[in-house]
Amino acid sequence: MNSSASPTVAVDRAFPTLHPRPQQGWLNDPNGICYRDGRWHVFFQHNPDSARHAAITWGHVSSPDLLRWEEEPVALRPQPGGPDALGCWSGVMADENGVPTAVYSGVQDASGHAQVTLARGSADLRTWQQDGEVAAGIPADQSITDVRDPFVFRWNGARYAIQGAGLEDGRGALLLYDATELSAWTYLGIWLTTEHPAAAAAQANIWECPQLVEVDGRWVLIVSLWKRRNGEHHLSGVAHLIGSMHDDGDGRPVYEPETCAATDGGPDYYAPQAVPVGDRVMLWGWSWESRAEEEADAAGWAGVLTFPRELGVVDGELVVKPARELVGYRRSARVAGAVTELPAVAEAVVSPRGDARVSLALVSPSGSRELYSVETARGVRVLLDASIVEVYREGSTAVTFRAYPVQDEKWELTVTGSAVVEAWELGLP
Repeated sequence: MNSSASPTVAVDRAFPTLHPRPQQGWLNDPNGICYRDGRWHVFFQHNPDSARHAAITWGHVSSPDLLRWEEEPVALRPQPGGPDALGCWSGVMADENGVPTAVYSGVQDASGHAQVTLARGSADLRTWQQDGEVAAGIPADQSITDVRDPFVFRWNGARYAIQGAGLEDGRGALLLYDATELSAWTYLGIWLTTEHPAAAAAQANIWECPQLVEVDGRWVLIVSLWKRRNGEHHLSGVAHLIGSMHDDGDGRPVYEPETCAATDGGPDYYAPQAVPVGDRVMLWGWSWESRAEEEADAAGWAGVLTFPRELGVVDGELVVKPARELVGYRRSARVAGAVTELPAVAEAVVSPRGDARVSLALVSPSGSRELYSVETARGVRVLLDASIVEVYREGSTAVTFRAYPVQDEKWELTVTGSAVVEAWELGLP
């Protein structure tokens, strides 16, 4: 999706070459991810006219192979007078009798209150009908102060949905719905809160963008952590709970979490969306800019989708790997050793033969900025793309962060201890 003819790319070394995103505008939460007719589709919150979050539409990119991404027409737009008049926010894709249906948070006004809104798409997902159809409003329960980000799932042959929520007493929560009728949900109550003993690593005032997927026989719940501090809100990372589902005696699902941990160890990662496709569960996230807003304004863009990831559960812990297709980006191999200079778009794989320390830094004749380090006896895989860095740790989760090389700075990977290091420059097939 990069183009040397684009003025943004010509002047901004931070613009990613391989990560999917439009050439211009604001991007945040991935939405509506699906695989249809041999093509991957990823939607996302998008403001095509500014590098700021406003007048949110659903942007859309698609790919036949998870390597080459095509920017599609904007899918959903705010409808004047409709339930999404202020913006089409996060949600998922459902299939209703063969019709692709976007299920999303429609925000009508500055209050920020969201309603579950539906839009119907064409078979190729390029044209959409938005009729202001509302599947669920805000529950009447006065203890619920915030509701958003619907997620639809199936359990025991029935269709249910959850939404992220915040409660008056400061707890984050999930709300459960019967979504048998996609256009008319039945509210079933508060399903889970941050008060659960297993949710210690997922404390927040609002659980945003909940994702509930079965991975290797376990149910994994992923939540993004919205926290209120000193009268301001902070997006505070992503956590996952691993547990099981059982029947409440009346045929409804009960989720029983057992463990909880951070889903990504980096500072610049939020709002991932998970989708089962075949024998895999895939995950995309949003990585925001860590530079000043004024710099993003000048560049004309902000936010990037991560590379697609695959989820697994091994020995009761979540394991995150880059999608297997990404090896298709490998081009020329680099000479690698204890100290390896990496180009701006590159991959490095470190395979320790015992304990090793892996460090990634930006270096120049005037000094060095270490941006990541880990001591490990397990493999480490680093993917660089201009200003986004994704580090995958064998048998564990990922670390996502942003960094902006300046002037004569270059990437340098340093490995101490016994290890085999491989490196490649990356590019489009």
